[in-house]
Amino acid sequence: MNLQNRIDLMVLLGEYLKKNTPEWQAVKSEATAKNPWFTEKFINQATDVVVTQFLNRALLEQWTAHYHLDNLIADKNVGIVMAGNIPMVGFHDFLCVFISGHRQTIKLSSKDDALLAHLINELYKWNDEVKNYITFAEQLKGCDAYIATGGNQSAPYFEQYFSKYPNIIRKNRTSVAILTGNETYDELLELSRDIHLYFGLGCRNVTKIFISKNYDFIPLLKSFEAFKDFRDHHKYSNNYDYQLSILLLNNVKYMTNESTLLIEDKRIFSAISILHYEYYENRDTLEAELKKDEQIQCIISKADIPFGKAQQPDLFSYADGKDTIQFLLTL
Repeated sequence: MNLQNRIDLMVLLGEYLKKNTPEWQAVKSEATAKNPWFTEKFINQATDVVVTQFLNRALLEQWTAHYHLDNLIADKNVGIVMAGNIPMVGFHDFLCVFISGHRQTIKLSSKDDALLAHLINELYKWNDEVKNYITFAEQLKGCDAYIATGGNQSAPYFEQYFSKYPNIIRKNRTSVAILTGNETYDELLELSRDIHLYFGLGCRNVTKIFISKNYDFIPLLKSFEAFKDFRDHHKYSNNYDYQLSILLLNNVKYMTNESTLLIEDKRIFSAISILHYEYYENRDTLEAELKKDEQIQCIISKADIPFGKAQQPDLFSYADGKDTIQFLLTL
């Protein structure tokens, strides 16, 4: 299977997703039943990003040409430990390994074990040779290299198990936004998407904002109304009620639109239903500090990633800043 064959298959996969067949709808329903955080709305959001940003022929050809992949024949087996925090979050790793020509053995997350498995089974139907390139396993053994995504607790285990092999091991990351106070209401609506999509569970979700002195919170809280229906989602609502009770017990000052809690906190990670904020004095100093922080995936602002684009990564957006294709080319 040469590079053109692999690109053709990915384009075909994109066309399949666009059709939203009854089979795909059934798989999405199965994924929601297994994991209530995977609502149909958010599965469709993730699917749309995959189709438009990853499975477009022109973009795939531009991406592969950048690395001069041509018809490079690779003969390594790459083990992938996939995360399951948001729908199809491991798709980009799968795509990188497949397009490079390497074989891969995938360990799916128990939180997201239906969507990608179905898509790869479709690939098997279209080209039987795909079975030589992609397999699944409950335990990863005997691979030549590993890509493992997990939290800070699992990372030491990955490092212990995979240290003898070339590897990419990812830890917890999150995203932040820098506001000037001069943002338009439309920009705040887009920022609200960066905060709330996937219930804030992705590493590209904004969990903290940095604001100037005398910031007016009212327009920001108003922009959160677009996601006020989160209160109807039982798991999110339980988290909100729990976090609110903790704040009340500890007499912590907070603001809310009754679905999202806003508190002043120096930590960049926040719990589900909470957004942290912190005041800053010098924008340049702040940005320089944030860019050194390895826990930060994205910085959202008028000068960095635009508002509303955090959850729209392209093919060159590598999860931890480490170029996955370049890593695969060194094997």
